[in-house]
Amino acid sequence: MNEYWNTSGRIFDIQKFSVHDGPGIRTIVFLKGCALRCRWCCNPESQSYEIQTMMQNGKEKVIGKDVTVREIIDDVKKDMPYYRRSGGGMTLSGGEMLCQSDFSYALLRCAKESAINTAVETTGFASYEKIERMLPYIDTVLMDIKHVDSKKHQEFTTQPNERILENAVKIAENAKKLIIRVPVIPTFNDTEAEIAAISKFAKSLKGVTEINLLPYHSFGRDKYEGLGREYLMGDLPSPTDEQMQRLKAVAISCGLNCKIGG
Repeated sequence: MNEYWNTSGRIFDIQKFSVHDGPGIRTIVFLKGCALRCRWCCNPESQSYEIQTMMQNGKEKVIGKDVTVREIIDDVKKDMPYYRRSGGGMTLSGGEMLCQSDFSYALLRCAKESAINTAVETTGFASYEKIERMLPYIDTVLMDIKHVDSKKHQEFTTQPNERILENAVKIAENAKKLIIRVPVIPTFNDTEAEIAAISKFAKSLKGVTEINLLPYHSFGRDKYEGLGREYLMGDLPSPTDEQMQRLKAVAISCGLNCKIGG
């Protein structure tokens, strides 16, 4: 076995039997830490790398624990029969897995050594060198493109998007498979013109044929209260089914296969 099995990192959850975060039945490993602060984030407990305490159902819950690659892979391997039957495997999510790039690299490398299909959910907000070393060990990259306008991107996420768009081009050229995902957020990017702009960018990426539109929801709102934080999206409603179908039609008109949901 290689030395990467003893690499340690920090997670806040492991979710089994997911069917929304890559092909087949998957185990999702949620890593702590993210460079973005998206107003609508449904996992605010993922944003800080620090171990936190969050109130949940009137009780304190510790968020975050340190684990080794060996511990994670041993747990993931318990569901190998489901992966084989469905084409599933392990997905790294967060937070942002690139914020713990050494840990993520080790997890992906050891997963492939164990014949586990791999996927990552990422914003692509990191140096390309961190991403490039992982690509040989990733079967599917699920990458968020939230907006093509950098000023508006920064207003709603605290970060500009030039690096993200540049990395998307490079990832598309070198990844085995890249799927673009768009969280559809009221007042941010939910117009037909904005989805068309994102879709046209996605279509320009080498080998990209699929885009997923993920409708906004406020399911994580209680977590903000549990962390003593303000929920910045207020009472904005989720997009209607009719609106999502219109936006899907826009993406398809740009030459992409489009799915609502992940």
